[in-house]
Amino acid sequence: MVYRCFTAKKTDYAVEAAAALRDIRGNLRIEAAEGLTIYNRYDVEGVSPELYARAKVTVFSEPPCDDVWDESLPELPADCWLLATEALPGQYDQRADSAAQCIQMLEHGERPRVAYAKLYAFTGPLTEADKAAIRAYLINPVDSREAALTKPETLAVHYPEAEPVKSVAGFIGLGDEALSGLIDEYSLAMDLDDLRFMQRYFRDEEKRDPTVTELKVIDTYWSDHCRHTTFGTRITEAAIEDGEVRAAYEEYLAARREVYGEKAETRPVTLMDVATIGAKTLKKRGGLKELDVSDEINACSIHVDAKIDGKTEDWLLLFKNETHNHPTEIEPFGGAATCIGGCIRDPLSGRAYVYQAMRVTGAADPTVPVSETLPGKLPQRKLTTTAAAGYSSYGNQIGLATGQVTEPYHPDYVAKRLEVGAVVGAVPFRNVLREEPQPGDVVILLGGRTGRDGCGGATGSSKTHDLSSLSECAAEVQKGNAPEERKLQRLFRDPEVSRMIKRCNDFGAGGVSVAIG
Repeated sequence: MVYRCFTAKKTDYAVEAAAALRDIRGNLRIEAAEGLTIYNRYDVEGVSPELYARAKVTVFSEPPCDDVWDESLPELPADCWLLATEALPGQYDQRADSAAQCIQMLEHGERPRVAYAKLYAFTGPLTEADKAAIRAYLINPVDSREAALTKPETLAVHYPEAEPVKSVAGFIGLGDEALSGLIDEYSLAMDLDDLRFMQRYFRDEEKRDPTVTELKVIDTYWSDHCRHTTFGTRITEAAIEDGEVRAAYEEYLAARREVYGEKAETRPVTLMDVATIGAKTLKKRGGLKELDVSDEINACSIHVDAKIDGKTEDWLLLFKNETHNHPTEIEPFGGAATCIGGCIRDPLSGRAYVYQAMRVTGAADPTVPVSETLPGKLPQRKLTTTAAAGYSSYGNQIGLATGQVTEPYHPDYVAKRLEVGAVVGAVPFRNVLREEPQPGDVVILLGGRTGRDGCGGATGSSKTHDLSSLSECAAEVQKGNAPEERKLQRLFRDPEVSRMIKRCNDFGAGGVSVAIG
């Protein structure tokens, strides 16, 4: 049986509804919206009547602050317009998941199924145009949708049985036109040259057609998100007007000759090489003796001497930064949340505990009226405020202090915002073992469900986007699970656990496609 209840904050505590109403009236210029009440709707299945009664006043509500109704809403005003919103099917809903965990803890039984929706009850003479504008403002089609008002008979989700993995028939013999057709058919991030290269490999080495899984795994692995292909673009000519910049570029070219010797003449000039030549030069000169070098690729790591209880110990200090420009542009809360979450995951997979963070973002003018938003884009104010909420939500839940937060505003950020997170972590070096994996070793996938990202979740940053991207790229933004990652942080601080690990990699958007390799 599915039980349903509604909760709403008592008048003195209804700060969310008051802020949302000010936002609608001030930024959408909809003065007809005279009042707003926000109801939280919970459906729960798999509990006894007694357990539901307990959960209603302990999990779903706080009696001093909330009013609660069973099964149906209280009587609403005649001019009330009700808008219900919920996460898209398969999207990770932290509120519903947390509620299910809390109910399970009440009786230590099986975890129930919980579904959550937020209902906005507006009063006032709203026109159909007003309602359409409010609906578009409150619902981001990348991660949510308008919810039905009827109660379902069951919350169980039935998935079709998995079919055998198919091969891409005739792949090794396809011409360029047919190969190009595969890009649209399978929504690939690869370009034609990538497919030609893959075709040559399977034709000459494997002597067979690839499976669809192999095609999607390679597409994910080669995406700009995972392989940073943009930074591998070859720079064949550089015309620089600024004298200081030109002098720096000449210094870079000289450093290339010092590091690569004769090979510098044939080695491509790329943005990645520009970014890394400084460290390579220092290493070539015998510096960077503290640099930690290993086959694991987690985060930049150096050895430091740490004073612990008066004794000097060898520790690793790890640095990591990450951009989430594309994910935050299309889904600001989840994109910014997993920007900091992704930053943490890299040092964490290096067995380190993260202590400090920094956030640098860039946006266009957030005071521009919503009516002037570019087609297919979210309003700059919505991007700025929702991304800030996503970042702070994740950081607060995982317990990470962010010492620097900077957001410059510039009109060029209207095309795509900047979202950068950076962290620093540390771990006693004695707790880090790095050994060669061997046949028969156990591969453990450790963590929690984060939604329907899955294979191909990283490829969006390599694709050309248009007005359909908001509705078609929903699977490309992970919903971070901060409490679960906090558990992993605590687990990895246990030397007995960390010293069991031969090799470790984080599960970012590349997922299994990258981590297992």
